[in-house]
Amino acid sequence: MSEMILNGLDPRTGRGLSVVVADGRILRVDEATDKQDCYLAPGFIDLQVNGCAGYDLNAGEISEETLTGLADAMLRGGVTCFAPTLITASEESLLNRIRVVAEARRIHSKVAACVPFLHMEGPHISPLDGYRGAHPAEFVRAPSIAEFHRWQDVSGGLVGMVTLSPHFDESSEYIEALVKRGVHVAIGHTHASPEQIRSAVDAGASLSTHLGNGIAQQIARHSNPIWSQLSDDRLTATFIADGHHLPADALKAMLRAKGIGRSILVSDLVALCGMPAGVYDSPVGGRVELRPDGRLCVFGSELLAGSTTPLAQCVGQVVRGAGIPLADAIAMVTENPGRYVGGRGRLSVGARADLVRFRWNNELVVDEVWADGKCVISRGTGRGSIQ
Repeated sequence: MSEMILNGLDPRTGRGLSVVVADGRILRVDEATDKQDCYLAPGFIDLQVNGCAGYDLNAGEISEETLTGLADAMLRGGVTCFAPTLITASEESLLNRIRVVAEARRIHSKVAACVPFLHMEGPHISPLDGYRGAHPAEFVRAPSIAEFHRWQDVSGGLVGMVTLSPHFDESSEYIEALVKRGVHVAIGHTHASPEQIRSAVDAGASLSTHLGNGIAQQIARHSNPIWSQLSDDRLTATFIADGHHLPADALKAMLRAKGIGRSILVSDLVALCGMPAGVYDSPVGGRVELRPDGRLCVFGSELLAGSTTPLAQCVGQVVRGAGIPLADAIAMVTENPGRYVGGRGRLSVGARADLVRFRWNNELVVDEVWADGKCVISRGTGRGSIQ
């Protein structure tokens, strides 16, 4: 059993760490006394990824190469675990894409290592403008246990997270059925009443998807889905901290209300991440405009159509914009989402050796990435490649 030693600063304490890795697992975590200039953390985890670098999970046709290319793109940003996210579409279209993701995961070990499950964002969301976001209205439909079973049949049970609006009459029964099968249910894109949201949480919903977004511009001052979800300690909330989806003040207040331990950062990346500014045709939002500052909107409007800011940059945004300590921001992209993907995202003995070494100077710059104990990205040293 050959061992490898990785050194870096612990973001939680600022002290030196020495992590001993063998056979793809963390064998030992010791204190390092030599001077370090980079931080060492678990690989980042992103529970909401629609695409990146031209690889689009919501395109009409996807292939195994879509998944392998997307995995490579995510690894370059320090994300060693991500949930491919499919938005509202016809059942036929969803089944085709679910089947491809499952097949790519079966054939390619890299995809299997990066992808713990599929996240279905819809189609059981609010049909109302504003709340629906960029999801196509014609394919919004009520929850169906039979449809869920068809998803699982073609994927071998790969669907592990479902975002829905609990305003449907069938919601509680549907949520209970999914939770019994080990699926995480999140509330999102919803105009549901406080009572309907409480009923969903009673039934087992445990997450809020991109809280503060997927909601109309004008809502009731007191009785609205944001307050109902913020105030329920049974819900862990995900937030898009890209500088566009939530103003800094709103994000700061929401993180204080929810608490760091019940908060997760997600990217909500779409395929236009990494592309030049311009006007594009996209499966998410149709005709969209990518502006020079990275804001992605439905063309001719301010309606957001996903994000183009990678998760590592979201860490910088939340530290600078919301005044969150770096250690807390790292927790929100490692151990907090790790609770929903089998306990990943930890620097502890026996954990997977998925690791990121990064520099921090008011922004996070990824230098090296290890997946399953193998260096897959190394910038500036010539070591490492994506295998």
